[in-house]
Amino acid sequence: MSELLWPHYAAPSDLVAIEEVPLEARGLPASTYDLLARAARLWPDRTALTVLPDAERWRGPLRCTFADLLAGVHRYANVLHRFGVRRGAAVALMAPNCAELIPATLAAQLAGIAAPLNGALAPAHLTELLRRSGARVLVTAGPELAPDVWAKLPELAEALDAVLVLRPTAAVGDPAPLPRIDGVLIAYLADLARAEDASAFTGEPPRPGDLAAFFHTGGTTGIPKLAAHTHESEVANAWMIAANSILDGDAVIFAALPLFHVNALVVTLLAPLFKGQQVVWAGPLGYREPALYGEFWSIVEHYGIAAMSAVPTVYQVLAQCPIGTADISSLRYAMVGASPLPDAVRAAFEARSGVRLVEGYGLTEATCASVRSFPDAPRPAAVGQRMPYQWVKVVHPESGAELPAGRTGLLAIAGPTVFAGYVTGRDAQGRPVLDGLGKLVDGWLDTGDLARLDTDGFVHLAGRAKDLIIRGGHNIDPVVIEDALLAHPHVTGAGAVGRPDPHAGEVPVAYVTLAPEADTTEDELRQWAAERVPERAAAPKSVTVLAALPVTDVGKPYKLALRADATRLVVTEALAGQGAGIEVDAAVEDGSVLVSVTPGAGDLEAISAILDRYALRWTWSPATPGPVAS
Repeated sequence: MSELLWPHYAAPSDLVAIEEVPLEARGLPASTYDLLARAARLWPDRTALTVLPDAERWRGPLRCTFADLLAGVHRYANVLHRFGVRRGAAVALMAPNCAELIPATLAAQLAGIAAPLNGALAPAHLTELLRRSGARVLVTAGPELAPDVWAKLPELAEALDAVLVLRPTAAVGDPAPLPRIDGVLIAYLADLARAEDASAFTGEPPRPGDLAAFFHTGGTTGIPKLAAHTHESEVANAWMIAANSILDGDAVIFAALPLFHVNALVVTLLAPLFKGQQVVWAGPLGYREPALYGEFWSIVEHYGIAAMSAVPTVYQVLAQCPIGTADISSLRYAMVGASPLPDAVRAAFEARSGVRLVEGYGLTEATCASVRSFPDAPRPAAVGQRMPYQWVKVVHPESGAELPAGRTGLLAIAGPTVFAGYVTGRDAQGRPVLDGLGKLVDGWLDTGDLARLDTDGFVHLAGRAKDLIIRGGHNIDPVVIEDALLAHPHVTGAGAVGRPDPHAGEVPVAYVTLAPEADTTEDELRQWAAERVPERAAAPKSVTVLAALPVTDVGKPYKLALRADATRLVVTEALAGQGAGIEVDAAVEDGSVLVSVTPGAGDLEAISAILDRYALRWTWSPATPGPVAS
């Protein structure tokens, strides 16, 4: 392969030499379509995709070559073009991973803009995301593939002109009949595509600066925002990942994260196209399918999996799964990110597999990956070194002044992967309107993450700025509590949050998960943390053991759920003795915790007086007469 395209990149010391050559001189493809076309030209008959129907049927996958993948993308893109999708138009995609979703996603980027959606979101959120994206065409899972997703279609149909339906991987038999909805064309995408030209796209191909995708940023804190990626940002980030010299063209990549997440798109779809690597895609549930874990090591052996990417909770489970007689020597690169990696999880997985976990860091607003580690150059407590042509700095949260090495502040990123902005609407010509919404300052992206840089430029994360616990005006970094608890030999996960307090505003509490057969108690863990946090104010008031810490659909920590639980518990305790039948519920609404109180036989004024002592949002339950309080 070209030395210009593929510099040596296996150690931190390689970064300087790589950046001596400007990125624009490396000859990267102009778009994700050009990246795919290049792969099909170089390796037409090589297997590109191996898609498992589900974990139990992993021996009977559907395979396609790079030439097949390009042909499928042409057909699907021509269908979209026939429905009026042009360069500035979005195509929504809402389905679990399947063989048809992969080319459909690339086709949406070829014909217009891909707007992947998490089908688990509430219909109201999905409707709003459709409105913001401007998508009038929806590619979605049919009743065979995901009945729960399909059931939401009637509530979304009013915003759509066409619904293109996907079937399960390796589906057999006749498809289920589709309903009729006035004014909306509903048809199976594969049926429509059979008549289309597989040799070329009939529309205008994308250019580097054109928008490629709208990715929503979550959905756990109210209606998520849509972050806009360009073709050049996705290609550049995919190249930075593919430039890893440890993995050559023979490496087989395992993919099990949903395609509505940037990791699945950039790490396990686009990056492998650069070197012609085969990707083995798990079934529609991916890492959320319990049966996968019992078969995982056999899958690694059978397909010769060389690299995988997952969140810490996945590695925690795999560390408990016996390998048996499976030969897993092919696995040599296991990436982990999205949340802090507990030492106990690292130690258990590495002892089980013999494979070193490699940490990384990224976010949707910087396309995907910005920081990586190196298996042969471990840096304890660091998530890694910045990737080539991306720049990082740590700034003061208030003044914005750059901080020296060793000081903790807000992490900022600049470079070719920084997103184009959030989609806030459409202009008079129907084109997307983008706005950084305060996240972009002179080309630098405010990540919202607290971090410090060491003297070698490695990034050490210190939690989310919005997760700070503010006790009587004193800022407490939850990471110091979590680190103290994770140092306990039986703790496999930890999350610290603020609990409302009538005197201090909030005080720290913690939630943990434990290794199997651990014999420690919650009080012992509280004392353990108190003895190890750097200041008395950070000692957690309580430690609660959970079977699992709450996470989002892609495995990121969901601390708002912990805040809601902590709030519910303290309010319930505060209202004890105020009367029979009092019920307290706490839920996340629009990014914050809302407490709902059913007063039962309690006195409304007395309950109100108690609740008003806390800095929290609260209301009477809908069945309770009286004014709404907050």
